[in-house]
Amino acid sequence: MREVEVSRFVDAPPAVVERALSPVALLEAEGSFDVRGVEDTDTGTRVRVGGYGLELVFAFTDRPDAVEYALIAGPLERLETTVAWSPENEGTRLTARSAVAVGGPAVLDRLAAWKRRGELRRALAAIAEAC
Repeated sequence: MREVEVSRFVDAPPAVVERALSPVALLEAEGSFDVRGVEDTDTGTRVRVGGYGLELVFAFTDRPDAVEYALIAGPLERLETTVAWSPENEGTRLTARSAVAVGGPAVLDRLAAWKRRGELRRALAAIAEAC
């Protein structure tokens, strides 16, 4: 398993940033998969995404000042992400942390972490632009 973290300042207040962090917006902003379905459950939101012959399902949980989501169906052994926000100066600091494990040789986890870092950077940039 590998962990990655990216951070970005957003020139918008936390309330504006929080509204931009919907499950669909986050997964679309990552840029790897297309959203195929959304289901609200008693415990949170589930989002089904797909592309490149793959289908994955993520479970989202809202926390104070953060959104957490985890892969519950798909080809990876583990993929868990937290996107947190906090006030900073006249805007907001967004921080995304993700743990990823492919299963198999350690080099595969390293490659998955490299890809995940790029997805998180794209997501935070898209969220910043949307705010």
